[in-house]
Order: sequence, then C-alpha cells, then structure tokens
Amino acid sequence: MKFPAFLAAGAALMVLGGMASAQDFTVTIDVDENGHGTFTNSDEFFATLSSSMQADPGPGGLASALTYNLLNPPGLTAGDLLLIEPGAERISDIIRFNPQEDGGSLVFYSDNDEGTDALADTGFPTDQYDNTLIMEEVGLEGNNGFTYTPMEGQPGFVAGADGPVTYILHSDSPAVPEPGSLALLMGIGVSGAGFAVRRRRRT
Repeated sequence: MKFPAFLAAGAALMVLGGMASAQDFTVTIDVDENGHGTFTNSDEFFATLSSSMQADPGPGGLASALTYNLLNPPGLTAGDLLLIEPGAERISDIIRFNPQEDGGSLVFYSDNDEGTDALADTGFPTDQYDNTLIMEEVGLEGNNGFTYTPMEGQPGFVAGADGPVTYILHSDSPAVPEPGSLALLMGIGVSGAGFAVRRRRRT
C-alpha cells in the first residue's frame, strides 16, 4: 500500500500533553503478527493476551483480523498507528486501537504483498480513524518492528493507567502461528488488575 500524500499532511503527530516523568509505574504490551502477546506491569503482574481472528469494529475494519484483548484498559484512545518500512513510502502494518464497552482491543494488520506467512497478513482496512499516527519501523526486513509509548491523545494512550503504557510491536516474527485461544483471562476481575490505579500510602 503506497503511503498517501494526504496522510502525510494530516498525520496526527499530536502531542496534546505529556506523561509525568516522575511516574514509576509502567505497563508493557508485547505483540506480534502471529497472535502471541503478553501484558506485564512494574508491579509484577503478568498475563498472556488472548487473540483471535474476528471482525474489526473500527472504520473500514475487515471481517477477519488478528485481534488482541487488551484486558479492559480504562480510557483507551481510539486510533490507527501506521508503520512505514524503513526508507520507503510504503505502509507495512497498521496497529489499530478500538475502545469497546466490554473492554478494548488491539488489531494487528500487516500487508500481504509478498504472500501470507502470518495471521496478520490480511491486508488493510478500507478506512482509518481520524486519529492517525505515522511512524517508521526500526530494523532490517525480517527482523523489524517498533516500540511505541503513546502520549495523551495519540492512538493507544490509556488515560486511566497509573503510568505510561508501552507497546512492543513485532512486525516480522518467524514463528508459524497459532492464535492465542485463551478465554478472557479469568474474567473481568483479573482484566482490570494490570491497569488499575494504585493507591499509595502516604506517611
């Protein structure tokens, strides 16, 4: 998919606010294009993220797209992160963040110009969110990806988290997949634990 000129002009490199640098609580979400994902935070919470091929409810979403359950993030910002191949004006991946009443999801789209060797190789949605951020992948073909810590207003920002949320996105992953088929990870009780605002005792 050629990188459209109108997106370059309208790319939302929005920095509507900063995250406090003094925060010591962090969340890391690590996903690849084959349905493998994990969620960790600095309080030693760990979960495997469930994934499945399902309909994407976002703009122009495909009927079957690799979707990760993000464990009910409070205040997830909707939008699309478009990843461009290094040195080329070509979109290689679209990472979509969909807030939903029953939680939130990350949808991983990858191009299929050179065939399909991963679950995410479905091609791209036919439309994008108005909130779009364009970044260049890091690394050589076959071993590239992107580490992304959104700021307020950017796709994937979690307003109710108690610290920054970082997404580690593996654009090329060598393993042949099986989508994570875990149920909704012990229900909603556990799902909020990773993002929950911590209450600190003050002396």
